[in-house]
Amino acid sequence: MKTSYIVIIVIAAILLIGGCGGCSYYVNTYNGIVSLNQNVQSKWGTVQTDYQRRADLVPNLVATVKGVANFEKSTLVDVTNARAKATSIQVDPTKLTPETIQKFQSAQGELSTALGRLLVASERYPELKATENFSGLQAQLEGTENRIAVARRDFNDAVQQYNTKIKQFPTSLIASRGGFTEKGYFQADAAAANAPKVQF
Repeated sequence: MKTSYIVIIVIAAILLIGGCGGCSYYVNTYNGIVSLNQNVQSKWGTVQTDYQRRADLVPNLVATVKGVANFEKSTLVDVTNARAKATSIQVDPTKLTPETIQKFQSAQGELSTALGRLLVASERYPELKATENFSGLQAQLEGTENRIAVARRDFNDAVQQYNTKIKQFPTSLIASRGGFTEKGYFQADAAAANAPKVQF
């Protein structure tokens, strides 16, 4: 027997046994899933906004660094290319599958790595570090990275609530019938597992 028929039979049984109470349960459960889904999409909007804020800072940072003589051109090219890749990935908020989130996170991780190399390289240029424009951009970038971390955590919390709800029985039957599917999480960045070496 097909899964869709089983779902229909179970829902019909709930309605027959529970009468109006069963109907009320179905409506309340469905609406609860919709609310959790909307919350995930709202949190995703915040994630995208914070990543876009970071992407908007990159051209100004690159332009400021370009003004320093003999700065590593390959580092600037890497940052510019990573930004282009990261901003080219558009994610439909109604399709936040694990695969989609992984692809988005991978591109953003490449930009994070490239920016990290740029900031490390800038340490070798005291005249760059002394410029007010560079230090201001560096502070904005640091603040944006903090906002991204908070937005990702809030998104993961919302996804956990949603995924848990749609997997619980008998809610899973209603979720399946309504087309609600599992959403993806942000994973810990692979680079975060290796603590940077600090030498004095």
